[in-house]
Amino acid sequence: MLYVQQSLGPDEELVHVGSFHWMYTVQAFMAIVWGLVGSIIVVAGAVVMYKQMGKFPPQINWLDAIRYIHPGLRIFAFLVFVMGLLSFAQMMVIKATTEIAVTNTRIVYKRGLIARQVGEISIDRIEGVNVLQSILGRIFDYGRLAVRGMGIGEVVLPPIENPLLFRQSIEKARSL
Repeated sequence: MLYVQQSLGPDEELVHVGSFHWMYTVQAFMAIVWGLVGSIIVVAGAVVMYKQMGKFPPQINWLDAIRYIHPGLRIFAFLVFVMGLLSFAQMMVIKATTEIAVTNTRIVYKRGLIARQVGEISIDRIEGVNVLQSILGRIFDYGRLAVRGMGIGEVVLPPIENPLLFRQSIEKARSL
């Protein structure tokens, strides 16, 4: 929350700070799992295909069979796993570098590690706030907010925990 605290005005105070829901972290870890599953499918498919083609000696075990498959297939399986790791890393960097806050005068949405992108909407220029929740979002209490401002368009926030409380804090800030 470094950027928001640094950018507070003289009479400005934080009303609410939004944070990512734990389900976002689960999705990030699932990227690793799917990368691992994908690489296992590639290797297992290659071993089965090579066995059907008769390219293995008889009575070979699975670990020795992996050594016989084409190096290109092993590299491809490794790259599938690495893609899962990179997807995980990207999601964690996004989570670590995103700040969402409501002050008594504005909504601040900052993202970015090196290049910083900041979206701010003045509280008095907000036309409406829509809560976007899926079925899982309703069950686990997370969702996105679409904030419409006058002449600004719409800012869609990433999935945050307790979006209704965040919306209520926007209404509270508007009444201050």
